Amino acid sequence: MLFSVIKKLIYILRDDKNKDYMAKHKVHYEFPMHCLSEILYEYLATAEGLSEWFADEVTEKGDDFFFSWGGGPAEKATLIRYKPEGFVRFRWEEDEGTKNFFEMTITIDDITEDLALNITDFCEEGDEEENALYWENLIENLRIKLGAA
Repeated sequence: MLFSVIKKLIYILRDDKNKDYMAKHKVHYEFPMHCLSEILYEYLATAEGLSEWFADEVTEKGDDFFFSWGGGPAEKATLIRYKPEGFVRFRWEEDEGTKNFFEMTITIDDITEDLALNITDFCEEGDEEENALYWENLIENLRIKLGAA
């Protein structure tokens, strides 16, 4: 539930009047994971998996996913690209018409065979620290659900 509180705080702290004028920029994060890529992908690409760690409730209608936190209104994100057992890329409804997206990519090192989850996201200038904290908390929750904490 900590990630739900953090997400709500991020939205509260944003100045909604200026959000259309503030350009978002791309950020990247890498998280080592200790699990099988096939299992991890199910947690990234399905409503059932995402509802275990990403949001309190997730429903899927075709390529549209609806995420809700703390009983609040659902937020829509569209699955715009994917590669089975490789990556998923979503675009929030508020980002339609932009190049903004969030992507979760599974990478396996060719030599060590270590598995990592790479996150690509977009955030507004000045929100980098909050965005990083948000993803760190989400991924920690995912690790717990996977038994890989």
